[in-house]
Amino acid sequence: MTALPVSGREWHLVARPHGWPEPGDVALREAPVAEPGEGRILVRNLYFSVDPYMRGRMNDTKSYAAPYELDKPMYGGAVGEVIASRAEGLAVGDHVVHALGWREYAELPAEQATRVDAGLAPLSAYLGVLGMPGHTAYAGLFEVASFQAGDAVFVSGAAGAVGSQAGQFARIKGASRVIGSAGSDEKVKLLIEEYGFDAAFNYRNGPVGEQLKEAAPDGIDVYFDNVGGEHLEAAIASFNPHGRATLCGMIAQYNSTEPTPAPRNLGLTVGKRLRLQGMLVRDHAALRPRFVKDVAGWLASGELKYHETVVDGIEKGFDAFLGLLRGENTGKMIVSLER
Repeated sequence: MTALPVSGREWHLVARPHGWPEPGDVALREAPVAEPGEGRILVRNLYFSVDPYMRGRMNDTKSYAAPYELDKPMYGGAVGEVIASRAEGLAVGDHVVHALGWREYAELPAEQATRVDAGLAPLSAYLGVLGMPGHTAYAGLFEVASFQAGDAVFVSGAAGAVGSQAGQFARIKGASRVIGSAGSDEKVKLLIEEYGFDAAFNYRNGPVGEQLKEAAPDGIDVYFDNVGGEHLEAAIASFNPHGRATLCGMIAQYNSTEPTPAPRNLGLTVGKRLRLQGMLVRDHAALRPRFVKDVAGWLASGELKYHETVVDGIEKGFDAFLGLLRGENTGKMIVSLER
């Protein structure tokens, strides 16, 4: 039997950020690695995910999930290899997805891990297109926004892990027009030339409302919101009657130190009979089998494309997170621990 590691590195939150997170708010620390107890497994993480929601977990405020504790490891999606098991159904060598990222080794109950097949897709894909971001895009578009063939769809943050999938799902299922916003001309080119969006614009090049009106002259029916702020205001202005918005994220205001103004045109929601609905992917677990089946099929047929931005080394984990908040990623931002 191969000897188990005695220690591993993990990222701890050591201070609550005020505004943008800074390197002094976190620390990469060595911690002992425990052998798994009865019904538990020990996993060597191969990849872990950094996601926008993690910024909210750094605050000690009331929310839908508990905040990260100070001087303890942060958490998030990870995929790795089982290196020790005292649980039925999971054996050494199996690959699993679980929620104890931000560390090299994770010891956890077997029921909190899900086996994945490295032969069907690259392991990193289970943190992106076949993982929580893809599931979020699928549920947000089809269940929350009640997408129907023929709808005109606008997606903000459209080159990111969730937005890029939401826009492509809409295209595949018969949207009349798919419009995306992104933060660079290079990303705009990607949306049109590779992901098949009908139109896209760089939100840094001018007022979002004006650019959206030009890209969607006949209005929009569905808005998938990953940004909030000016983007949400622009969508409200461009909505056709009975438009639906999925409010998935508001990354534009995650690091604000002062209250951000609401969209100034909320009054339009009454006359247009709009529906603006927030979402958490955990509310849509029952949809996962259908999501996996559909997305696996679209990947196999080549209809669906995805990109990953992979940062190598646990020591670069916090840099990857900051890069995500700055929009430096194309598609899913992932930290690789493979050696």
